[in-house]
Amino acid sequence: MSGSQSNVEVEPKRAPASRWFAFLIASVIFGLWLLYTPRGLLGKADAVGYAVCHRIDLRSFQLGLRQLPLCARCTGMYLGVLLALAYYLVRRPKAGRYPSRRLCALLILFAVIWAVDGLNSYLHLVPDMSGGYPPSNTLRLITGALIGICLATLVYPAFNQFAWQEFNREPVLRSFGDLGTLLVFTAGIILLVLTGNPLILYPLALISAFSVVLLLTVVYSTVVMTVLRRENQATQWRQLLVPLFLGWAIAVIQIGIIDLIRFWLTGTWDGFHL
Repeated sequence: MSGSQSNVEVEPKRAPASRWFAFLIASVIFGLWLLYTPRGLLGKADAVGYAVCHRIDLRSFQLGLRQLPLCARCTGMYLGVLLALAYYLVRRPKAGRYPSRRLCALLILFAVIWAVDGLNSYLHLVPDMSGGYPPSNTLRLITGALIGICLATLVYPAFNQFAWQEFNREPVLRSFGDLGTLLVFTAGIILLVLTGNPLILYPLALISAFSVVLLLTVVYSTVVMTVLRRENQATQWRQLLVPLFLGWAIAVIQIGIIDLIRFWLTGTWDGFHL
């Protein structure tokens, strides 16, 4: 009895300490990353894009005289990820079930469309070869946004299944109408990008780069919960701060390492603005 009482007394003291320690680790790593990446918000966004995207100039939208941090397809993908995650968080908090088979079939179709357009686009890079139709940044943006929805739909329920003591046993998408609403919001983001207005593209460029870090953080936080044996323990968001901070740190480390490897292999920043 005394042992159980001591555990109850120690746990409230131990939990905040672990949160501060995880926050300190993440802050130091993030601070070093900020220190050794290019100046300015767009410079930091370029550093993120350099780690996950080919950044071919002709296949990217332009912000004045410079390309966006991510190519057209990746811009659509990560904006789609962020929009879908936000939609699920508002409409389906803690939802831990995947959509019905019919909805999953439609999401698989989105992935197939993305893959076909990506292959067609790649073939236009190969000498003496051409794809089935002329590629365009508009198509890359649209198909990227579709696969972004698929990725968010895959990651969000998995995170909730691992994170919460009692996750909501409902699908993140309940119906075709539910998916249709999400697609309408996605179409709105696509149209905003296609305006080419610098006042719109600038924040969207930063948001797309942030979405890369967010997606990696969610994935690595789930891994951290497994390693630390913290699955299905949280009842409040603050109880997830340790895995979230550590997942954020791992995401930043991955981005930094890939940046260094890419520079080491190519010897050039490929449009990476210093």
